[in-house]
Amino acid sequence: MKNIIFGVACLLVLTGCANNAVRNSLGIQDPTVLQTGPGAEQSAQAGATVDPWIELYGRIGNPQNALGLLQARLDQMDERKSSYFGFKDQCWIDAAKSELEAGDRWGFVEEAIGEAARLTAGLEGAQPLTLDNPPLRTVAPLRGDLTERLRAALADPRVLNCPQAQKQIACSEVGLMHAGHDAWTRQFDAAKAKVDKIESILADVQRSLESCGVPAKQADVPSAEPTVVALPTDMLFVFNGSKIESITANGREKLDDLIAGANDVKRNDAVKSIMVYGFTDRLGNDAYNLQLSRRRADAVRRYLLAGGVRAEVTAQGYGRASPGTECRMRDWRALVACLANDRRVELRFLHAGTASSAPTND
Repeated sequence: MKNIIFGVACLLVLTGCANNAVRNSLGIQDPTVLQTGPGAEQSAQAGATVDPWIELYGRIGNPQNALGLLQARLDQMDERKSSYFGFKDQCWIDAAKSELEAGDRWGFVEEAIGEAARLTAGLEGAQPLTLDNPPLRTVAPLRGDLTERLRAALADPRVLNCPQAQKQIACSEVGLMHAGHDAWTRQFDAAKAKVDKIESILADVQRSLESCGVPAKQADVPSAEPTVVALPTDMLFVFNGSKIESITANGREKLDDLIAGANDVKRNDAVKSIMVYGFTDRLGNDAYNLQLSRRRADAVRRYLLAGGVRAEVTAQGYGRASPGTECRMRDWRALVACLANDRRVELRFLHAGTASSAPTND
């Protein structure tokens, strides 16, 4: 009998040591997460529900319906859903669905829906998009080293032309926060499983970045250069606008003139294609600027097509112009005014016998 009791005691000790090893490997930054029993904190810092949280997330109503609406809005988007923010949006939706199916009642489902809703609104142009992952009540921050590695991967210049890496990084960020929820609910083994998967994906991110190179230049292209028309976005769009509806009257007039010229069949150098490139100034977040430049270029592309342009029209966003305008003043208004030339949309008209060169943005 004594041997049985001793064996059970040893097993409990070993299990406790194993659990401690798992918890220690997670690098949990909030000590309240490690508290258990009657002495555990019930403060806001420890994740207690407070009135502002209830007011914000209580409006979601039926989570299943909310997720269905968000998924439908994301599915209706064009290439925006195949970007870093689009991938992140989808991964938050997936995380919410998985916890909803698992019967999670801690509030993570509502917080995940809130993050997806924020990203969806940003992709639709209703609010700015940021790279920040805001703190959530039901998520314990962990593995700060993984956070730094994900940020470094996202800052790699190659990521702009690598959708696969964007998806891996975006979903790993969501996965790390999902693991933080597991840790917050004391499901340390589940948290470690997610963390181990993220570490594996980070190796795949590097391989994806290495495989995403700059497309080779076309060979045997004619030496003639395309006609370039640069239009300032301050004239084309209302403040912070990026949709067809936000193109100004002056901007529509300029674009209508270009449409008429492109469709002039009496000219010998008929336009065979038009490339629309969007640029922003250097102010603000790089990822947001890239998305803004893409949306504006695409809005101009769609306006040209809607106006009857018969040539092929493509669009590409390059984010902040580089090399950009040399502006060094400290006064904010003066700096914004000085950077006006960087905020532009370039239209490159390729006529018969011209080269299809793209703008340099090194």
